[in-house]
Parts: sequence; C-alpha cells; structure tokens
Amino acid sequence: MVTTDSAHEVRAALLAKGVAMPDPGSVYIAADLDVERVSGDGVVIHPGCRISGPKTVISAGVTLGAEGPVTIRDMRLGVGAKIAAGYAVNSVLLEGASLGSGAHVRDACLLEEEASVAHTVGLKQTILLPFVTLGSLINFCDCLMSGGTSRSDHSEVGSSYIHFNFTPDGDKATPSLFGDVTHGVLLDQRPVFLGGQGGAVGPVTVGFGSVIAAGSVLRSDVVAGKLVVGGAPPAMIVDRTPGEYRALARSVAKNLRFLGELSVLEAWHREVRASFFGATELGPLVAQGALEMIALARTEREKRLASMVGKAPAGHVAAAEIAGGLDEVCRVMASAVGTPESGPAAGAVAALIARAGSVGYLAAVRGLSAADQEAIVGWFDSSLAAAWARVAEVLPTVARVPRTPFV
Repeated sequence: MVTTDSAHEVRAALLAKGVAMPDPGSVYIAADLDVERVSGDGVVIHPGCRISGPKTVISAGVTLGAEGPVTIRDMRLGVGAKIAAGYAVNSVLLEGASLGSGAHVRDACLLEEEASVAHTVGLKQTILLPFVTLGSLINFCDCLMSGGTSRSDHSEVGSSYIHFNFTPDGDKATPSLFGDVTHGVLLDQRPVFLGGQGGAVGPVTVGFGSVIAAGSVLRSDVVAGKLVVGGAPPAMIVDRTPGEYRALARSVAKNLRFLGELSVLEAWHREVRASFFGATELGPLVAQGALEMIALARTEREKRLASMVGKAPAGHVAAAEIAGGLDEVCRVMASAVGTPESGPAAGAVAALIARAGSVGYLAAVRGLSAADQEAIVGWFDSSLAAAWARVAEVLPTVARVPRTPFV
C-alpha cells in the first residue's frame, strides 16, 4: 500500500530535479511513479493534477493541467506534449501532441507528432498519425486516421463527430481506416475531412483527399478524392432478426485490413522510428510505449473479431470457413511486414535512418526523394499483397470482398 510519506518523497524528488509545480501541495504524485522516467527540463505540472503508474514517462517540455486538473496513469508523453485538463490512461502522445480540456483517453491510444484534439473528446484504441486534428465534443474510438503534410495541411474531424463502433448485436469488430498507414506515414497525402455534426458507422474506409460534408453519417466506403453529402435515410419499420451476420465476410475483411495496417505501422516504428527516438532524452521509453500501443491494438482487434465470428449462427454460409481459418489469417496479418533486407526499400530506410540525430523525424520523412518514397510504399504493398494471397488460400470468401483503395 502506498504511504503518504513515500508519495511525498517522490514529489520532493521531482521538485529537486527541476519539475515546476506552482502549487506542489495540490499535486498528487503516486509512490509508484519512477522519478527516472520524468525529465527535469521544462516540465510544468499545474495544481490539481494526479500522476501515477510505473510506466509513466514525462519528457522535456511537457505541460499538464494548464486549464484544469489532469489525471494520468501509465502515460508515455513525448517532448512538448500537452494535456490541458482531463483523464488519460495507458496511452502515448508523441512530440508536440496535445489534448484539450475534458479529454477522456482510455487504453491503447497513440497520437503521433503534433496530432491534437480540442475540448471534450473521447478516445480509446485510437491511432492518429502526425498532424491529425480533432475538434470538440467528439467520440472517436476504434479508428486510425492519417493524411496531410503539416499543421496547416492536415486531416480533420469536425466537432460533434461520432464513430459508431458498437453494433446492435453487441460487437465491436468495427475498426475504421480514415486514410492508411502504407501511404500516410510518408506525410505526402491529401487530408481527409470529416465534417462536424456527423458520424461513421464502422467499419468503413475513406481514401485520401475525400471530404465528408457536415451532418453526413457515413455507412459505406469512400474512395480517394470524393465529396460525400449524406442525407437522412428513408423512414421504415421492418422486421429484424438478431444475430444474422449477413455481412460477416465484409466485417472480417475490414478487420484483417486494419490488422495489416497495424503491421505496417509496427514495422515503421521498429525499422525506422526507433533511431529517431534514440536521439532524445527518454525517447527509447516513449518508443517502447508506442510499440506497446500497436500490440494492444492488434490484441483488441483479434479478440473482438473472434468474438463476433463465434456468435454467428449455425449454418451461416461463411461462418464455418471463417472460424476454421481465422487464427491463421490473423497471424499472417500480424507478421505481414518484415525487415527490408535488400533492394530499393532497404536503401530508402537506411537513408532515412542516417539522418536521425541531425534532423528531426518529420523533417527527415519530408526530405525523402520520390524514388525513396516509392520504394517504401512498394515494401509495404508487396508485404501486404503476400499476406492477402495467403488469406485467399485460407478464407477465399473473405478475400473476395473488394478493398477500397486509399489513393
């Protein structure tokens, strides 16, 4: 049991290290916080904050509680990350990422560089690539979003947006991709825009450069570069049979595609980003946290997918095939992207890594040549194509579901 004295000792150690607390007596620091995982360089913890968790990392320049109390547990916070007010647990904010007041961030979220959310936003199992911006009063769980090139050219979710991630049959095998990782990590794609007072019924995919007009509820995929203006569905009252799972193959295909993009993201962090994290104080700990979030996302998707498939009724036309091969295809997708051993992709990765320490990650990626960008996309595409070829052998019904292109 944590004693008051031990908690006081941890707080005193942080103050001695240089952490700024305008009102130290109002800040609760749990005894399980590791002082060595907190920078003393420019960290500010405002009154009313509660900080706990042995995995917590607070990097240089982090600000907590500028607009109200903050509660965090096992958060990994990169350089200059900010949480204005709210609650966040077991998630990762990379350099310059920020959460506005009233944030409610639950497990396995990863906000990459300069991603930001405004006030009163709920996230869980959410991955935002660099620069992605969410407005206010948003529920955006079980999503991955990418797109854009900078803080002035970024993918955006308008205020009062909802990602509907829970079905009437009680399933959460509903992850949506707004942009992908394969192209999105190169920071050269057109933004995705999801207009406010709208929503998306997961799982859906939306291509780069598409605009979903305010007030639209998205129920199907959108290819790149489209404008979607949704209207109200026609009024109806019809009989409903619970648990039919008529779109089971489609749902499984969507989940496998999400798993494939997680494999791309994991490979990118493992092969490329680790070198850039190593150039900053506490960076390797933040890098480890990012990989943990990707692993947690994979575990969640596999668990939710298996649960849904297991509930399909006896005699379902596709359920027997899917149940028999689901474990194998999940393993295939989880390990889809390996290390580029040779060829153009290996050279492109080596060139990128060589810049670690001399320039930051964002500048290094922006500095890639067109040939290097093409080689990296080729690495990802060929890896995923091989994985889908195996899916076609094991689950042909699932593999036949069309996959909407992102570019």
